[in-house]
Amino acid sequence: MTDLSMLPVTLDDIRAAAKLLDGVIAHTPVESSRALARETGSPVYLKCENLQRAGSFKVRGAYVRMAKLSPADKARGVVAASAGNHAQGVAVAAARLGIAARIYMPLGVALPKLAATRGHGAEVILHGHTVDDALAEAQRYSDRTGAVFVHPFDNVDVVAGQGTIGLELLDQIPDLDTVVMGVGGGGLLAGVAVALKSRARELGREIRIIGVQAENAASYPPSLAADALVPLTRVSTIADGIAVGRPGQLPFSIIRELVDDVVTVSEDSLARALIFLLERAKMVVEPAGAVGVAALMDGKIDNPGTTAVILSGGNIDPMLMLKVIQRGLAAAGRYLVVRILLDDRPGSLATISRIIADADANVTGVDHTRVGGSISMGDVAITINMETKGHEHCELVLKNLRAEGFQPVVLPG
Repeated sequence: MTDLSMLPVTLDDIRAAAKLLDGVIAHTPVESSRALARETGSPVYLKCENLQRAGSFKVRGAYVRMAKLSPADKARGVVAASAGNHAQGVAVAAARLGIAARIYMPLGVALPKLAATRGHGAEVILHGHTVDDALAEAQRYSDRTGAVFVHPFDNVDVVAGQGTIGLELLDQIPDLDTVVMGVGGGGLLAGVAVALKSRARELGREIRIIGVQAENAASYPPSLAADALVPLTRVSTIADGIAVGRPGQLPFSIIRELVDDVVTVSEDSLARALIFLLERAKMVVEPAGAVGVAALMDGKIDNPGTTAVILSGGNIDPMLMLKVIQRGLAAAGRYLVVRILLDDRPGSLATISRIIADADANVTGVDHTRVGGSISMGDVAITINMETKGHEHCELVLKNLRAEGFQPVVLPG
C-alpha cells in the first residue's frame, strides 16, 4: 500500500491550499444527471468547474502557486504558457494579487481565450504552433529575466490547488465511489487523486479515480505501461485543453501510484458528449471538459457506482462549437451528408429531393457542381446536407436512394 505521506503532494498540502483559496474561488455546484444514470445504472453527478472563475479549474492551482511567492518574487512578475485555461487562471490570479503577468499562447489560439486573457490584464505573446512551443519560450523568458515561471501542471502548489476539487466533491457527495476526469499534463488528476484517496483511507473506504484522454493525445497509457515518461510524436484533438504531448514528471509520479485507470475516447465520442451536455444537462463545456462524460457514454468504466464527472472547463470557441455540434450530430446519426454523381439532365435533383422528402429527412444544404477531378463530361456532382433522426433513419434514406438507381457516398459530417 502506498505511503501517502511520502508523496510529493499530501492531503495537508491540499487542505492548506483550500484555506488560501477561501473567498477567492467559487465552490462550484454538482448537478445530478438522470440520463447518464440510466446509461450507467448508477447515480451520476457533474462537478461544474465550467462555472468556475475564468471558466475552468485552472485558477485554483495558479492562485495557490502565486499566493505563496515571496514579495521579491512577486515584484519580478510571473510568466506562463497555455492554450487558454491556464492563461486565464494565471491572469485572474495575477490581477487579484497585484502581480504583472506575461503569458505565451500558441499561434492560432481561440480568439475568445486570447481576448479573455488580455481582458484580465495579462500581457499576451503569441509564439509557436503548440502548447509545448509556448512552454519552452516561457521558460526561456523566465531564465532570461527572473520572472517566476508558473507551470500549468508540473508544480507542487499547482497540483495542491487543483486537488481542492476533491475535498469539495467528498463534502458534496459523501457516498462517492468513482471520480472521472480528463487528463492532459496530469495536475488535476494527480491533485484530486491525492485528496480523495487520502480522505477515503481516513474514512476506511475506497474511491476509484479514472483519468480520460483523447485517443489522439493519449500520453499517459504508454507512459504508465513503460513506467516512464513517453512523449508523443504527434498530438491532434479538438480537446485543446488536454492536448499535451508529454506527462508532467510530478503528476506522473503520483498518478502511477494512485490512479486506478486511464482510458481513451475518440473524437466522435467527444462530439457526442458535448451535444449531450448541451441538450440534456444545459451545460456549455469545452471538449477537454467533456471527456469524462464521453467515457461513461462509451461504457469505458465498469460498475462505476455513485460517480462524479469533473466538467473541467467551459471555454470553447464558438467557431469550434459549430464544428463540434455538426460532428456530434453526424456521429449520432442526426446529420447526414451525401455526395451523388449523376447524369446532368433536367429532373434528377427533383427526383432526389422527392426521395429524401418521402423518407421524412430535411435538406439543409445543396451543392451542385460540374467541375472536379472525378466528374466526367456530362455528369454533375451533388452534395446534400440533411437532418435525420438517427442511424436507422440514415440507412432508410440511403436505401431509398439506392433503390431508385442512385449511388450516394456518405461524407464526414
